[in-house]
Amino acid sequence: QVQLVESGGGLVQPGGSLRLSCAASESIFSINTMGWYRQAPGKQRDMVAIFTSSGTTVANSVEGRFTISRDNAKNTVYLQMNSLKPEDTAIYYCKARRSVYGPDYWGQGTQVTVSS
Repeated sequence: QVQLVESGGGLVQPGGSLRLSCAASESIFSINTMGWYRQAPGKQRDMVAIFTSSGTTVANSVEGRFTISRDNAKNTVYLQMNSLKPEDTAIYYCKARRSVYGPDYWGQGTQVTVSS
């Protein structure tokens, strides 16, 4: 089982920035899929940005504002969020899947609130 621990959430004003971190309990070098999802109150959980075996996928709603990156030596994936908007308010979850047909592992989530 892959354990994931998110950190870096908080309260920020519109236009501000935050960087989220997701630390995995094992090497992420060969993990098939790893990245970020978010869930706002009353809404479904949506993909934000992920690494897959074929590259990087970023949601249209955050394209140009959010950047996903990884540090394999630290077994950590990051989400740099710039130009934050109130509609970015959500719980942000990290997800990992070892292989194409493997189970999904989720972190506990970190709250991001964008408000003046």
